[in-house]
Amino acid sequence: MKELGVGIGWRPEIADAVEALPGVDWVEVVAENICAGHLPESLARLRARGVTVVPHGVSLGLGGADRPDAGRLAALAGKAESLGAPLVTEHIAFVRAGGPLTATPLLEAGHLLPVPRTWDALDVLCENVRIAQDALPVPLALENIAALVSWPDEELTEGQFLAELVERTGVRLLVDVANLHTNRVNRGEDPAEALAALPVEALAYVHVAGGLERDGVWHDTHAHPVSRPVLDILADLASRVSPPGVLLERDDRFPAPEELAAELDAIRTTLTSASTRRNTGAVDAEPPARSRPLLIGAGARVSGDPMSVPVPVPVPVPAPEHVPATSSVPAPAQTPTPPPAPGPAPDPAPPGAAPAARTAVPVPAPPPPTPPASGSVSPKWRCSPRWSPGRPRPRGSTCGGSACSGGRSRPSGPTSWPRWRPSCRTSSARTTGPRSSRTRGTGP
Repeated sequence: MKELGVGIGWRPEIADAVEALPGVDWVEVVAENICAGHLPESLARLRARGVTVVPHGVSLGLGGADRPDAGRLAALAGKAESLGAPLVTEHIAFVRAGGPLTATPLLEAGHLLPVPRTWDALDVLCENVRIAQDALPVPLALENIAALVSWPDEELTEGQFLAELVERTGVRLLVDVANLHTNRVNRGEDPAEALAALPVEALAYVHVAGGLERDGVWHDTHAHPVSRPVLDILADLASRVSPPGVLLERDDRFPAPEELAAELDAIRTTLTSASTRRNTGAVDAEPPARSRPLLIGAGARVSGDPMSVPVPVPVPVPAPEHVPATSSVPAPAQTPTPPPAPGPAPDPAPPGAAPAARTAVPVPAPPPPTPPASGSVSPKWRCSPRWSPGRPRPRGSTCGGSACSGGRSRPSGPTSWPRWRPSCRTSSARTTGPRSSRTRGTGP
């Protein structure tokens, strides 16, 4: 992959500032905002200076149920050729739904919507990616997106989903660290886990952007300064691999050129520090525990302020019950040993004399084992919540008088379900349906 360096998103509102910023190695332009045959003069001047320009698409909707539109693919391919771009990028998202195949009006979302992380959705996405790769003249890289909600019944984490996508299609990845931070706040996902699962050799470049938190929800606005947590995720990524490129995105409330230059310098400083740690093998200390958001139901957005992770409180385990054994033979009484009578102290032994022999104290023999009374059960085999699943019970034992079915019945008590082994299920609890349709048996 070509080394891009540090760049910034080119927008018409800051075109002059981008040209004047020092140290800008490359720029990214929204593909839908330019025409292949009529490039803006600012982009033409940047290209003449040798600055790389990468088109970034937002409308293919590769995560949708429909196949990619051939006209959109042809337009994106033409813009990549006119810019001399080394690659093009898009998003893992769907942006429209409905249409003739569904007998409903076609709806354009006007926003990047998250793809369910399921195997079925992954199959559709991979097929659409292959179609796009065949139609484009340069490699394709896909970006992870930010979301406010999660789909119910998701089967993969974000890292697993992206890794599987790369494995099947060979597509490159555009990792947006700001979106990873957004998903951490809004969906409780750990960016470090996602980065650890990514195939870093497929990394094309990285996006960095600012946002705003309001009422416990992080909004990926691209209109605010880059926050420290986003730079920390960038540092984590750069400590694992050297990113071929890092780009600052800004789409609204454009600041003065000096502020843009300061944010680019912060990115460079972060990359330099991470590179030093990566080359020296230094490992950061374990970060402090983070608070996690309060999620209401599957796929719900954050409600209220973040809640701290509760610390598990150890539950005291009651002592095992004692079943007294009946015996007709009383245990021998213990005779207390009387204290020694007071008197003169014995004379010390002369030097060289042999030590005096010790007097053995008789120890009473323990009482003989007594068989349990009729109807009683030894505590070791009682069917109680304290029964250990690792210990088999003898067949024919009883649970306080009720049949135990050969020692395989469900123990009773409020805490018996977590310790009830599958082998203890009754015939009414066994089903042959899928996992989601299985029900727990009620036991005897």
